[in-house]
Amino acid sequence: MDSATRPFTAEQADRTLPLVRRIVEDIVRADASWREVVDDLERQRSAIDGERADVRVRELERRAAELAREMDALEEELGELGITLKDRRIGLIDFPGELDGRQVWLCWRLGEPAVRYWHELDAGFAGRQPLPVG
Repeated sequence: MDSATRPFTAEQADRTLPLVRRIVEDIVRADASWREVVDDLERQRSAIDGERADVRVRELERRAAELAREMDALEEELGELGITLKDRRIGLIDFPGELDGRQVWLCWRLGEPAVRYWHELDAGFAGRQPLPVG
C-alpha cells in the first residue's frame, strides 16, 4: 500500500460501489472473453491448416490483445480511485483502510452487497475477516 494513498472507511468504500461494481463487472466480463479467445487461439495454433487458419490466428491474437488493453484500462480506472484489483476472474478488489490504527485492506468481491471484510496487508482472500460491527 502506498503511504500517499488515503485510507477508506467501510462507509466511504460502500459509497464508491455503484461505480466500482460497473468497472469490476466489465473486468470480469472482459476476462472471461479473453480466456475464451486464448483457449480458441491455442486450439487454432495446434491445428493450423494453411493460410485460412493463419488468418484466424491473427484475428484471435488481435482480439486477445484488445481485451487485455481493455482490462488494463479498467484496472487503471480502479487505481485512480485508490483501489487495487486482486483477481480479474472473480472481481476481487481491495481498498486501503485502517483498523485499530494500522493499515489494512478492506476487501470486496463482486456480488457482495457492501464492503464488510478486511485482511492484513500481507494476507490475501483466505485471511479475510468480518469488519467489526459498530
